[in-house]
Amino acid sequence: MPTPVSALPIRSLTMADLSACADLAESRGWSREERSWRLLLAAGAGYGIDDPVGGPPAGKGLAAVCVLTSYGPVARIGDGMTDGPGVHRAENGRKRTQRPSSDPVGSQGVGGGPAFAGRPEAGGRSSVDRGLAAVGKLLVAERYERQGLGRRLMRHVLDEADNRPLVLYATSYGLPLYQRLGFTDVGGAARLRGHLRAPDRPSPVTTRPATAHDVRALVRLDAEVLGVDRTALLTRLPSCTDRIQVAEEGSTITGYAAVRSTPRAEVVGPVIAEDTATAEALITALVNGRERPVRLDIDTRHPELLRRLTERGLATASMTTTMTYGTPSLPGDWARHFAPLSLATG
Repeated sequence: MPTPVSALPIRSLTMADLSACADLAESRGWSREERSWRLLLAAGAGYGIDDPVGGPPAGKGLAAVCVLTSYGPVARIGDGMTDGPGVHRAENGRKRTQRPSSDPVGSQGVGGGPAFAGRPEAGGRSSVDRGLAAVGKLLVAERYERQGLGRRLMRHVLDEADNRPLVLYATSYGLPLYQRLGFTDVGGAARLRGHLRAPDRPSPVTTRPATAHDVRALVRLDAEVLGVDRTALLTRLPSCTDRIQVAEEGSTITGYAAVRSTPRAEVVGPVIAEDTATAEALITALVNGRERPVRLDIDTRHPELLRRLTERGLATASMTTTMTYGTPSLPGDWARHFAPLSLATG
C-alpha cells in the first residue's frame, strides 16, 4: 500500500531543488522569481515534501515547501564604549552610518567575510538575545490541499527554529493556520501595484547608486534598524537585485533600497530610510523612467508614504498580516523600516 502523502518525510532542500520550488510557486499562481528562490536557499534553510506522483519532470516535483531564514543577535554597545568606525549619531540621537566611496556594486555581489560582519569591532559587546527567524514561501500543491502538509511543515519549522522567535507575513488564507499554531498579530503590510508617476517636484533628498564599498555600512545600518544581524542575506543582495540605491546626507548614509525585475513587475524592497521623504526618494530613484509596473509591500504603520504612493498611481492589491511567535513584538526601529526585501525574508 503506498504511503499516504500526509506521512511522507520532510527533507532539507538544496540548490538542486530551485526549479522545483519555482515550478510549485508558478502552479499556485505566484511568479517564479528564481533569483528570490536562489537567495532564500543560499541564505536560509528550505524544507520540502516530495510529490509522490511527480511534477515536470516526473518524479522531481514538490508537494509542499517552506523556507526558514535565520538572523543572529546584534552586538550591543556598552556604556562608555565607542560605536565603532563608520557610525555617527544624528541630532535626534539615532546612529547614522558613514560610508567610503567609489566602485559600483557589480552583479556578482560581494563576499561575506570578516570585512562585512555586521558587528562592532573593538569595544563591542555581544547581545544575549536569540536573534530572529523569518518563515516564508509556505506552499502546498493544489492537489494536496487540506491534507495537513502545511501544518506539518510549520511544526517542523518550529522545531528547527530551536526556540528562536519567528516572524512571518500571513495572507488571509494562511492566517487561521498560523493562529492555531500560536502566532500573534503584530501589524500588517499593504501590497501596492501599478505605474508610479513622477513626483510633482524634485526631492531635496540626495540618492545615488550603491557601491561595493557601501556594503559594510549598509549591514550596520540594517542591523540598527531591524535589530538583528542579517549579514548573510545582505552580502548576497547585489546578486539577486538589479540595483541598490542609497540616500545620504553629506557623507552619512540615511537609508537604502533595492529593486529587482520579475516577469510581472519591478519589485522594490527592502526600503530602510530615516523618514518618509527619504523612503519616497529612494523608491522614485529606483523606478524612475521604467515603463513596467511597480510592486512593493509597505508597512501599514507608514500611512503618509502609502498616501503619497497612492496619489502617484499605485493601488493596494492585497494585504498581509505581520505575525510573530515567541516574542510579543519585533526588535529594531520600525519607524525606519518601510518595506521588507520580500514577504519571505521578513
